[in-house]
Amino acid sequence: MTITMERPSQDTQPSHPSSFFSVRDIHAYYGESYIVQGVSFDIAEGDVVALLGRNGAGKSSTLRTIARAMEPELKDGEIWLNGEAIHKLKDYQAAQKGIQLVQEDRRIIPGLSVEENLQLAQIAEPKGWPLEQIYQHFPRLAERRKQEGITLSGGEQQMLAVARALARDIKLLLLDEPYEGLAPVIVREIESIVREIKSLGITTIIVEQNAVAALQLSNRALILDMGRIVYDGSPAELLDNEALRNQYLAI
Repeated sequence: MTITMERPSQDTQPSHPSSFFSVRDIHAYYGESYIVQGVSFDIAEGDVVALLGRNGAGKSSTLRTIARAMEPELKDGEIWLNGEAIHKLKDYQAAQKGIQLVQEDRRIIPGLSVEENLQLAQIAEPKGWPLEQIYQHFPRLAERRKQEGITLSGGEQQMLAVARALARDIKLLLLDEPYEGLAPVIVREIESIVREIKSLGITTIIVEQNAVAALQLSNRALILDMGRIVYDGSPAELLDNEALRNQYLAI
């Protein structure tokens, strides 16, 4: 089903104060290219949401807008996290509020070991998981803590990118194509990590071309098409709706 929402007045509390995270009629551009065209949705705390759609639908751009990246530029709309306005913040300020984006390219810092990448994430307050907790949940990173981060395998780099996000104070985790370019056996390992994150109650939005895998991990599904939300419902309903899957996901 299609979502339609009225925009609240600028810088007021969301009309649904119980919503942990709210996106209200956001419009974002790369230069003159109109990418995110009035996206609105609410997420309850602890939900794992699959944000799906074809290539070019605006999924990654929506995540970057939420994380307040410099591009795309947010021209209109509101973003609220736990009752705080995010839409006027810079990216580092949004991160300080607890929004952590794990980008598709992982952004591992060259010349630094696994442990140094994690320690660097904890320089600024507020801090998240201590190293001991990270290594408990990511034993492979513990084994490779002295190894240079960029020399890890693709799957291990993805683990490091997720772990680095958890090393910061985290309220909302944004995962952009976490399975991209990974072998099936490594995808299963990343899936197990996402399941563990879900069990810990960390609110998460997953953008992933492997729609079935993302839906199996999620308790909510959104579909973007041409920068607009065209479906908001349960993963089971979406998997059962062949016409909708064929139209928007080609699965």
